[in-house]
Amino acid sequence: MLKSGFMLFILTTIIPMPILAADNVVELRSTFEDQQSVAVTIYNHDLALVKDVRNIKLSTGLNVVALRDVSAQIRPETALLRSINVPGSLTLLEQNFDYDLLTPSKMLEKFVGKTVTIIKTNPATGAETAEKATVLSANNGVVLKIGNRIETGLPGRIVYDDVPNNLRDRPTLITQVNNNGKENQTVELSYLTGGLGWKADYVAELNAKEDSLALSGWITLSNMSGASYQNAKLQLVAGDINQVQPNRPMAKMMRGDVMMAEAAAPMIEEGLLEYHLYRLERPTTIAENQIKQVALLSEADIPARKSLLLRGADDDYSHPYGEISSKLKVDVFVEFDNKQAAKLGMPLPKGMMRVYKKDSQGNAQFVGEDAIDHTPKNEVVRLKLGSAFDVTADKKQTDFQKVSDSEYKSAFQITLNNAKKEAVTVVVQEPIRGDWQILSENAKHTKLNSQLAQWEIKVPAEGEAKLTYRIMVKY
Repeated sequence: MLKSGFMLFILTTIIPMPILAADNVVELRSTFEDQQSVAVTIYNHDLALVKDVRNIKLSTGLNVVALRDVSAQIRPETALLRSINVPGSLTLLEQNFDYDLLTPSKMLEKFVGKTVTIIKTNPATGAETAEKATVLSANNGVVLKIGNRIETGLPGRIVYDDVPNNLRDRPTLITQVNNNGKENQTVELSYLTGGLGWKADYVAELNAKEDSLALSGWITLSNMSGASYQNAKLQLVAGDINQVQPNRPMAKMMRGDVMMAEAAAPMIEEGLLEYHLYRLERPTTIAENQIKQVALLSEADIPARKSLLLRGADDDYSHPYGEISSKLKVDVFVEFDNKQAAKLGMPLPKGMMRVYKKDSQGNAQFVGEDAIDHTPKNEVVRLKLGSAFDVTADKKQTDFQKVSDSEYKSAFQITLNNAKKEAVTVVVQEPIRGDWQILSENAKHTKLNSQLAQWEIKVPAEGEAKLTYRIMVKY
């Protein structure tokens, strides 16, 4: 590669002339100025479908069309060009994707073995002289043959007679098509591409009583595809689409450093096969190297429930333990129903949900976040926010008896400590493997499944409560 300082001296002069393609057919160039509309459907996992409608003028018979301003990460094997106003009139013969973009160093590489013009300027008089040179190498610098001498480094600026056909200033799809219809054609180019992605972000704010919340949802779009999509019809598909990952060359992704936010009416949702489609009801521009947000939903006064959970480890009940652990963490959860009765009831795409609560001064403070998976309507959204500061637990084994080689009896005591000024309820869950039976307990348990027992223990303000139980386990 050329040094950055070295490239400042390179001048590329392009002499306008028609590009001749196969069989001396003049290449027709189509840019985004020909674009009538564009629709973008973005999937999860770096995949998007682009439908680009343009008006172009074709000759009867063979045409070579350079479709500029396509995605730099287009999957050429998925490209489909068809006529809209004269269906069936176009026959695609061949297509090539040129993603080798025009730069000073690329120009020099393409002219290795060819002749260029070197312009030198006399520093004293300012007079310029020109002489022909052959480019021998462009690796880690330049090697030139000027007359009977070999020079390294750049003795002046370089003037090129033309730009190579396979070097483009923008990503370009070259198609050879046979036109059996009208000259003025409205065509649709559809293709799959990488470089476009989206994710959902949610902000929830708990009320003072922690029994309801306000929820806002945003769709964060990122465009690193190397192209812009002006006034696009935007659709998003939530779901895990199966993709076979081909081994193909890809243009380099560029960094996005622009953030835009567009607050608007919530997106419209509908089912699509086994996925969900979200449609923005107005056109939006997705600029190259841009990250932007559009509103997904906004609802207030959604009923919520806070819970405290102490979940035990997957202990082996065939051994004595004595003191098991102290100051166990009690996790804090908030959950709400994704139902119409709870002012929701729309499929929620997976994403990160951040939860806030106002302090005594009315300032919203961050209290935790959790990732949610794709959540259908009528299901529960459950968020783990963190661990309680003022509620802790101690657990110990108070008795152990080996009845046989496969049967054991144990007794346990869990002490729950509450330093808060109000009473709390702690849900205690104990995973138990094998064939088990609770022999005695000071609070009634619920058998959630074959390997999980649950108790709900009320702990007084600034006090403690004990859970004791005796269990028999067979392995």
